[in-house]
Amino acid sequence: MEDKKLATLIDIAIKREEEAYAFYTDILSKSKDKSVKDTLTFLANEEKKHKEFLVGYKSGKYKMNTLSMDKPVDYKIAEYLNEPEQENVDESNVYLLAAHRERRSHDFYKSLADAHPEGEVKTMLLEMANQEMKHKEKVEYLYSNAAFPQTEGG
Repeated sequence: MEDKKLATLIDIAIKREEEAYAFYTDILSKSKDKSVKDTLTFLANEEKKHKEFLVGYKSGKYKMNTLSMDKPVDYKIAEYLNEPEQENVDESNVYLLAAHRERRSHDFYKSLADAHPEGEVKTMLLEMANQEMKHKEKVEYLYSNAAFPQTEGG
């Protein structure tokens, strides 16, 4: 990778992915619910894949448009509900906590993309932002099902 600014930017993104992995594994260790543990394991592994992608991208292994750009649904739950304390990891709160984390990650990559002109760097950053929004979609969906379970009456 020739561009030092891009290399620095990717190093920052790699660090954020490492922090996200640590965040999910820390909450995982506090959770007792199997479905929550499964979801947190999935999210931690996704952050690990993001790091691997960024390391590969930095080394030239991956090129532009490598990640899927399917448009995720943004339920905006994290935008309307306060972030719970990290110590309170019951089923619905852990998903809401994760939604806030994924929103911040999306916003991080999106703001970096907005600061770049059209081209490879902007595309890669938008791809990463999209991946984070897909995670947010998943955990907000899980939150809504955990916080507001279906009743017999419909």
